[in-house]
Amino acid sequence: MTHQLFPEIEPYASGHLQVSELHRIYWEESGNKNGKPVVILHGGPGAGSSPLMRRFHDPEHYRIIVLDQRGCGRSTPFAELEENTTWHLVEDLEKLRKFLGVDKWQVFGGSWGSTLALAYAQSHPEVVTEIILRGIFTVRRSEVQWFNQWGASELFPDEFELYKSFIPGDEQDDLVEAYHRRLTCDDEAVRLEAARRWTRWEAATLSVIPDPLRVEALVEPQIALAFARIECHYFRNQGFFERQEQLLEDVGRIRHIPAQIIQGRYDVVTPMRTAWELANRWPEAQFVVVEDAGHTMTEPGITQALLAATEAFK
Repeated sequence: MTHQLFPEIEPYASGHLQVSELHRIYWEESGNKNGKPVVILHGGPGAGSSPLMRRFHDPEHYRIIVLDQRGCGRSTPFAELEENTTWHLVEDLEKLRKFLGVDKWQVFGGSWGSTLALAYAQSHPEVVTEIILRGIFTVRRSEVQWFNQWGASELFPDEFELYKSFIPGDEQDDLVEAYHRRLTCDDEAVRLEAARRWTRWEAATLSVIPDPLRVEALVEPQIALAFARIECHYFRNQGFFERQEQLLEDVGRIRHIPAQIIQGRYDVVTPMRTAWELANRWPEAQFVVVEDAGHTMTEPGITQALLAATEAFK
C-alpha cells in the first residue's frame, strides 16, 4: 500500500472551456493521457485547485483531470456570483467530460468537493466509475450553523472571536447573512477585510494541529476574496438544493457505484455525523474513519486513506 504522495508532476495539457457567455473554467490534465480518467473536485466552494491535487493518483495509471470551478482559481470572471450554483457546476463537469472525450471517470472530492461529487454522481450516475469522498458536507442548515454560528466556536473560541468580532453585535445572530452583505458591498476595503476574516476562521480550523503557514497563504487577498464570496454565497443559499436532506435522501441513485467515504474523527469543519449518516444510508460504500485526523487532505492519516482508495480502484 502506498503511504507517500506521488511525485510532483506538471500538466501535459491545459486550457479554458467557455461554459456560458459569462464563465470560462480552467482545466488541466496530467499523468497518463491514455490512463483511467479521474476528475478531482476542489473544496470551498471557491478555494480553487492546487498542484497537490495531482499527487493522490498514480500518474502511470491515471489520467488526472483537475479544474477550477466557476469564479475561482484561474477561472474567469474572478469571484463572480452570477450564474454560480451547484447545478451550474454539475453541468460544467458534463461539458468538460464531453469536451475532453471522456466516456466515464472516477470522481474524487473532499469537503465542498464531496458535496459536488454527490450532486454530480446523483445527476449523472451512468458516467461515474467510482467515488472517493473525504470530509463529507451536504450544506444542510445544521452543518452551516455548526461552523459559522455556534458549535466549532466552542472548540476554537480564540479564532472564532476574530471572525465574529468583525460583525456588529446587532447582526451577530446571523453571521453568514452579515458577512454576505459585506462581501458583496461596494466598499473594496470592507470586502477584503470580510474575506480575510472569513477565510482565516476556516483556515485556522482545518487540522488537528494548526498550521500558521497555511493560514497565512489562504488569507492572501486574491485567494481569500474568491473563497469567501463564493462560499458565503453558497452557504446563504443552502447549496441551491431543493431539500435539506437531498444528497442523503437521493443516495439510492448511486449505491451501485463503488465508493469510499473517508472522514477524520476530529474534523471540526465538517463534523463526522454527516459522514456517519451517509455511510448508514450507503452500506455498500467503504467507510474509513481516521482516528487522529481533522479535516484537510494533508492530515497524514487522511492522505494515507485517500492514497489507499485510489490504489484500490486502479
